[in-house]
Amino acid sequence: MGHANGAKPMDARAEELAIRSYVAQIRSRLERAAGIARAADACAGAGFYDKAIEITLDLELPLCDATALLNAASQIRRIEPN
Repeated sequence: MGHANGAKPMDARAEELAIRSYVAQIRSRLERAAGIARAADACAGAGFYDKAIEITLDLELPLCDATALLNAASQIRRIEPN
């Protein structure tokens, strides 16, 4: 049975390339988040608590992106062709 939209299932090589790309992008987003967290920590350590909170709020986008990429990578392996 084919997919509803007529697409063929991903072959093994395409899966590997997609997962490698997603993992690299996840790493990039997490490295960015770690840099933001370090900056917030430095501000808090210096007593600039309001600035630390302001900087910490910038964690949302890279963490959400990393989560979305993780979900996409995991779905590649979960979806079985019919």
